[in-house]
Amino acid sequence: MDTPLREPTFLILTALAAQPMHGYGLIGEVAALSDNRVSLRPGTLYGALDRLVDAGLVEVDREEVVDGRLRRYYRLSLGGEATLSAETERLRRNVEAATTRLSRRTRAALPITPRTAGGLA
Repeated sequence: MDTPLREPTFLILTALAAQPMHGYGLIGEVAALSDNRVSLRPGTLYGALDRLVDAGLVEVDREEVVDGRLRRYYRLSLGGEATLSAETERLRRNVEAATTRLSRRTRAALPITPRTAGGLA
């Protein structure tokens, strides 16, 4: 799978890093991780999961029948863990670079206050 990862893919892998989850659990977890900015529809999620399984980043953990319906749980594979770790490091370096440059900009923008010699008047 290509990096950088798209945000929904990154969030799906992040959700699965904690524990195996089924599709609707992933929809809720991705929403929580993104403060409800990313909302996955079932068709979108299952298409993404199929691609992630094909890419070797996610594996089927188990299947169970609940209320007469098949519930499939997915887990992060070792390849998925390595990809998520590499992407997390890439993003960390980007955030560090941006933070450093923004702090320099903020310091450079501060007005210079003249000081009087000799203390209090």
